[in-house]
Amino acid sequence: MEKTFRIQNLKCGGCETTIIKNMVDIQGVKSVELSVPKNEITIDVDTPLTLEKVRKKLSRLGYPVVGERNNIGKKATSYLSCVIGRIDA
Repeated sequence: MEKTFRIQNLKCGGCETTIIKNMVDIQGVKSVELSVPKNEITIDVDTPLTLEKVRKKLSRLGYPVVGERNNIGKKATSYLSCVIGRIDA
């Protein structure tokens, strides 16, 4: 089951690295593609439950799906995730 989400706070390759690394760690995720210019993630998962795990993990990393709450805490978390992604790259 493939699904594309528009996500918030996606800024750069550091964000992309962090997101991909964390998504592939979720059991049931088959593939992940990101488009920084479009603020989109396309993810192939095995079940709707895995898809919900993806949404929750994105939010915890600071990249909530468009339409979900995006408070200052989420924005700050996304900057931290970005920095970690730049270090890991």
